[in-house]
Amino acid sequence: MSRILVVEDEPAIAELIALNLRHAGHDVTTVADAERASAAVDAVLPDLVVLDWMLPGQSGLALARRWRADARTRNLPLIMLTARGEETDKVTGLDAGADDYLTKPFSTQELVARIRAVLRRKTPEALEEAVAVGHLRVDPATRRVVAGGQELRLGPTEFKLLHFLVAHPDRVHSRKQLLDRVWGDHVFIEERTVDVHVKRLRDALAPARCASMIETVRGAGYRLVESAQALSTP
Repeated sequence: MSRILVVEDEPAIAELIALNLRHAGHDVTTVADAERASAAVDAVLPDLVVLDWMLPGQSGLALARRWRADARTRNLPLIMLTARGEETDKVTGLDAGADDYLTKPFSTQELVARIRAVLRRKTPEALEEAVAVGHLRVDPATRRVVAGGQELRLGPTEFKLLHFLVAHPDRVHSRKQLLDRVWGDHVFIEERTVDVHVKRLRDALAPARCASMIETVRGAGYRLVESAQALSTP
C-alpha cells in the first residue's frame, strides 16, 4: 500500500481518482489547493503526489518547483495531471520536476498504471542505495549500520526494517504497511510480529543512543525521526 496525495480542485475528478486509487489498494488523501497540499506534505511525506497544474492561488507548477528545491521533498514522486496538453506545457511540467505528465481527459486505468510505474522506478533506488538520517547510516551493499562512527550489529529482519525506515524518514507506517514493504506478501504473519522486531531493532540501536529515533505513533504505527537524543555521543 502506498500513501498518495491527490491535489485537484475539481471535486468530481478528485473523487474519481481517489475511488480508483483506493480500489487499487492505495491510501489516498485529497486536497484542493497548494496551501493544503503543502500542509499535508509537511505533516506526513506521501509516497507519491498526483498534482493538478491549475489550482486556486499558487499553481501546481510552482508547488512542484518548491518541492524540488527542498531537501526533504526533492525526491518526492510527482505525476502532473492537467488540461494543458501542448508539448511546451509538458516540457515545462517535466522541467519543473514532474516524474510523469498526464493530460485531461484521462483514463483512470492509465493513471493507476503510471503511478505503479513511477513507484516501481523509485523503489529500487531506495532499496539499493546507502541511506542516512542524522548520524545513522545504513548501507545495503555491505550490510553495515554505522551510527556516529560506531558499527552496530543487526539481524537480517531488523536490518531490512531499519533500512526501509531510514529510506522513508518522518513518515508514519502502519504495521500492515511495514509487513507489505519489509516482509513482502506474507499473509500468515501477524501484524504484532512487527512490534517484536521493532523492539529488537531499538535494542540493537541502543548502544549508539539511536533507539529513540524509532517512534511509536499511538493508533497509527511507527516512524523514524532525527532526534537530539539520538545524535548525542555515547
